Amino acid sequence: MTDLFDIYAREYPIWHMVVRGTAVYWFLLLVFRFVLRRDIGSMGVADLLFVVLVADASSNAMQGEYKSINDGLVLLSTLIAWNFGLDWLSYRSKLVAHLVEPTAAVLVRNGRLNMRTLRQQMITVEELKGKLREEGVEDLAQVRIARLESDGQLSVFKKDGGKTNPPPKDAGPPGG
Repeated sequence: MTDLFDIYAREYPIWHMVVRGTAVYWFLLLVFRFVLRRDIGSMGVADLLFVVLVADASSNAMQGEYKSINDGLVLLSTLIAWNFGLDWLSYRSKLVAHLVEPTAAVLVRNGRLNMRTLRQQMITVEELKGKLREEGVEDLAQVRIARLESDGQLSVFKKDGGKTNPPPKDAGPPGG
């Protein structure tokens, strides 16, 4: 019976786990936001960070690197609170949203490449052209504007005024 109580006994004070979880969350959020590049088509930075941290914290709690399940639960609760808090603040504050999520970056405007932005985002011209082809764009001259959105998706608007929307892969021929 003592063993059952031991797995729920806390090894560290709650404030210790909260401070540790907070420090790791903010450090990694800053690294993901300002140092690592956004990949076209990737999930949001905060989402990826949250998944990685929760997986690691859960693993530590389950594998016994913490002597107590409660220590892992406190750390997980801290990460969940920060993730929810930043989502909530981002929704209500443009300043927080701007700090947490990158703004859309214009890669092509009126058929002309924005080489400065491509260098900043570390996207090669061939990589961009490949993504444009996936959107049904054969020539840069067709593009009014192409933006790398904050979630890593590429938004492409053609000069004819329409947004590119390739047909679904399983769709048959038109009118059939």
